[in-house]
Amino acid sequence: QVQLVESGGGLVQAGGSLRLSCAASGRTVSQYAMGWFRQAPGKEREFVAGISRLSGSIYYADSVKGRFTISRDNAKNMVYLQMNSLKPEDTAVYYCAADSVVSSVVAGIARCCKAWGQGTQVTVSS
Repeated sequence: QVQLVESGGGLVQAGGSLRLSCAASGRTVSQYAMGWFRQAPGKEREFVAGISRLSGSIYYADSVKGRFTISRDNAKNMVYLQMNSLKPEDTAVYYCAADSVVSSVVAGIARCCKAWGQGTQVTVSS
């Protein structure tokens, strides 16, 4: 089983940028499709972005398309989420997740995931 640890969250003003990192251990991240999810207070955890094992397929939620970029470095066992043009509605706890195939990641919490990180808080002030 892979273990995931997120970092890089914080407080940023609207329009600003943050880069989240997800460090994997236990098993090589190249064995998994990876994704980022977020959960705002009082809301369900939602899919944000997903990437296949070799980065051949990438998917985004409509709400972040054009602003967020997911990437991975299998040699370093790392996954990233670059977040630009942040909005107050992006405020949430962000989770890194792993599953066998990217289609499960994109399907959301109903089908995903085999492993979750503990989350990192992102707060965007207006």
